[in-house]
Amino acid sequence: MVRRFLLAASLLLAPSLAHAEWYEASSKHFVVYSDDNPDKLKAYTARLERFDQTLRFLTGTPDKPLSPMMRVHVYVLANVNELQRLYGRSGPAGWFEGRATGPIAFVPKDDGNGALDAQTILQHEYAHSFMFSSWPSVVFPKWFVEGFAEFVGTAFYRTGDDTLVIGKAPEYRAYGIDRVAQMPAERMLQLDPKDKEIDTQTLYGRGWLLTHYTILGGHSKELASYIQALNEGKSVEEANKAFGSLGQLDAKLNAYGARASLPTITVPAGKVQVGDVTLRKLTAGEASTMKARMWSTRGVDEERAKMVIGWARQAAAAYPNDSGAQNELAEAEFDAKNYAASEAAADRALAADPGSIHALLYKGMAQQEIAKAEKSTDAARWKAIRGWFIKANKLDPGYPQPLILYYESFGEAGQPVPKVAQDGLIGAYSYAPFDNGLRARVGKVLLEQGNLAGARIAFEKIAYGPHPDAANNVALNVLKAMDSGGKDAALKVIADAEAKAKKAEEDAKNKKKTD
Repeated sequence: MVRRFLLAASLLLAPSLAHAEWYEASSKHFVVYSDDNPDKLKAYTARLERFDQTLRFLTGTPDKPLSPMMRVHVYVLANVNELQRLYGRSGPAGWFEGRATGPIAFVPKDDGNGALDAQTILQHEYAHSFMFSSWPSVVFPKWFVEGFAEFVGTAFYRTGDDTLVIGKAPEYRAYGIDRVAQMPAERMLQLDPKDKEIDTQTLYGRGWLLTHYTILGGHSKELASYIQALNEGKSVEEANKAFGSLGQLDAKLNAYGARASLPTITVPAGKVQVGDVTLRKLTAGEASTMKARMWSTRGVDEERAKMVIGWARQAAAAYPNDSGAQNELAEAEFDAKNYAASEAAADRALAADPGSIHALLYKGMAQQEIAKAEKSTDAARWKAIRGWFIKANKLDPGYPQPLILYYESFGEAGQPVPKVAQDGLIGAYSYAPFDNGLRARVGKVLLEQGNLAGARIAFEKIAYGPHPDAANNVALNVLKAMDSGGKDAALKVIADAEAKAKKAEEDAKNKKKTD
């Protein structure tokens, strides 16, 4: 009864966005949505683009062609409280997620309280995506992954001349910056420093200090030699020699961090080219469904799916010919497992916009779920389903999701996966190397193909990734198995992990049925 009341109360919130004027600002690497002042939105998007271009300028990274779908889609919410309701718990002032479906970010207008604000979080997390996209085959130790993100994450625009300043100390890491006893260089420089939760502040803080020390303190050659040695397969101990005595390194870092002031990088306005930022007012249907769209984009569980579908149906009902509104309805219906309704909404979206990649994918996905439920083995039917993914791929060859769905469709149909689908998945990985789930799948495919060197590159990024979880441990075990038993041993580790995950999922479903 309480759940029903809360669900009904939540539905009352949906119309609050119906009359808001929403705008979309687009640049080469970002798409930002906000109901704020359009000029302010355009300026904000230009600054995000300038941040990206500055990273490319400073690192010498070329600006490659990018699928429009793979730009970072940033949603600006009214305040931190609204953002945290969307997130599902209190804590963050904003967040970013790199996905093969397209990177997303959520930020509040008020930017939160404290030094770790939404802009810093966005810049920090975007730095991860930039690093993994720019150097997809290079393994970086955790201290540098986080240290680099902290180093550029605190970038700010100086009042008066709009100069971008990089290298400011992260005040929110002050607790960990000088805690050498908790994170000495000998431990920090390991690929897997076994950082417990209590050490997070220290790893990030000391990582920032060592990054600053190497980049702006005149020790970039030592950093380059260290990373090169790690990627040449040398032991950590051998790579660490690039820094000399680690005990002395700790003392040098402490002395460096104790300076009255540290150098920064200043990039004046006009130093990099931002390019065009275009502004578009969203249609009435798009604006009406924006709340549902943000929640769908965030991701929903079963309970939230029920809530969002109510919002989407109510908001989209008045706009049957609006592609944006019907696209959101198709996604919400799909998340709520109403697959026939999802396909019908996708058809309406396609009638309004035949080139809508989102609608093409959801039509195929909905048909696939219906075919699965009917246990269809009709080869022609499955070929037709894949046709929607193929059509989407032809419209945007650089977008990973159609290639992923094409690959997955064979497993869903209980059919062997042909090499063309495997190669397509590997191609998707080249467009979204920052997505660990995709990396893991590709790593398995490469193992099955006997490409152990490629599989190692895929799994190393996960194993030594910045945020330890079960996936890191599985990837690390895969690498160990490759070293001790080769391809078959590594594949067994993956099979065991998949079986364990499947059982956990089934147990959770059974428990829910009995509750």
